[in-house]
Amino acid sequence: MLTLNAPAKINWFLKVLGLRNDGFHEIISLIQKITLYDVLTFAPSEDLILETDGRIPTEENLVFKAAMFLKNEYSVEAGALIYLDKNIPVGAGLGGGSSDAAATLCGLNKLWSLNLSREDIFKAAEKLGSDVPFFLNGALSLAHGRGERIVSRNALKTINILLVKPPFDVSTAWVYKTFAASGASVYENGKNPRSEQAQCELTKKAGKVNNIEHFISKIEKAELGYLAGIASNDLELVTIKGFPVIAEIKERLLDAGAVCSLMSGSGSAVFGVFDSRKKAEVASRTFAGFWTVAVRTIID
Repeated sequence: MLTLNAPAKINWFLKVLGLRNDGFHEIISLIQKITLYDVLTFAPSEDLILETDGRIPTEENLVFKAAMFLKNEYSVEAGALIYLDKNIPVGAGLGGGSSDAAATLCGLNKLWSLNLSREDIFKAAEKLGSDVPFFLNGALSLAHGRGERIVSRNALKTINILLVKPPFDVSTAWVYKTFAASGASVYENGKNPRSEQAQCELTKKAGKVNNIEHFISKIEKAELGYLAGIASNDLELVTIKGFPVIAEIKERLLDAGAVCSLMSGSGSAVFGVFDSRKKAEVASRTFAGFWTVAVRTIID
């Protein structure tokens, strides 16, 4: 029997650069793992069985899809009993499904003695979802492309976070479709029509120095005073139009003492940055009726 933790994530910034010819959106995002985990347990079995307390049907669950991919790709005759203990909420922009898929690839690689290389596992991850490769990497990464091109960064200090999720999910597909309908440009023939604009926007927000690297360095060193006004998410505006309570949560986090607040990924979860865990926990008491949890960022 093998047990693995699958961490959630937050996006410190997310710029959508345009719609690609393959139907995906070109993005650039700084992503970090946090101390909220789904737990997966793998055991030998004649059949492939997924047991979970989550509400996604088995055939649609990325854990089952990852397992079936490995079985088919490598002609695996063995089965597995996989138990998924869900703690990361669905439809929250926290990457739970993608993290589960990454853990499944690693867990079954060991359980089935496939001896797959890191490169093989990454190729499988890319086929399962845009965020899946990130969870095979370090704690803090800069993601490019549709999210599958990962560049590791070096986080030095943990940051205290309060996660707040309203009592509804948000579909990632709906958010990106709505964003595209709002007038997003098209990413064609390897050209990136919004890349210079995105760099300029982040550069202006970063202030004194130059560009994205300035902001990343502040995250790496956990210099919280620089985060307000720099952290940004292009998907926030369209999501807030559909779900105004997300803007309310952001404001309430700031009122409760957060250094900054931002929607993670495509939502619906919002995170606030606090200078101590105690302050984050105290702030959580002001969100009756919402799902909340105080966590920390993970460092390598």
